[in-house]
Amino acid sequence: MIKKLKAFLLKVAVEGYASGKFKDWTKEKDGSTTISKEDGDWEMHDNFFGGEPYGGRELVSYKNKPYWIMVYYGQVLKVMNPEEIYPFLREALSIPDEDMPIRGPLYLKNKDFTYKFSYDGTLDQFVANETISIGDQVVYEATFVGGLVDQRKGD
Repeated sequence: MIKKLKAFLLKVAVEGYASGKFKDWTKEKDGSTTISKEDGDWEMHDNFFGGEPYGGRELVSYKNKPYWIMVYYGQVLKVMNPEEIYPFLREALSIPDEDMPIRGPLYLKNKDFTYKFSYDGTLDQFVANETISIGDQVVYEATFVGGLVDQRKGD
């Protein structure tokens, strides 16, 4: 089942937020935004509060039952304008790591920007971090935590 989750997350990453192919954007009453993607029995809802800093949660369901969740929080540090960082971040997010397809590759360099993604754990349960730097100065950082949900039987 984890292999199917990984395949779905890879598809969502390549076709998702960073690509601009998500068509279902919903503005919620609380001011957050939800984007969603379905593929067969799999469905993903990403609900977030945008701006700086930003935060949210991604929930993947299988056959209409919660299966996997990730919560996140990040920000562009005050030394940079977010509009200078986010095009590079979207580029990184469109190239997910195949073993942990929740964000971008482990490392990406493009001109002055360097993207780094690190994690501890597996899709079952993890903590992850991503940064963007210019030279030695970190200008963006985000943290992610997540894993499987509602998997115990008989509780």
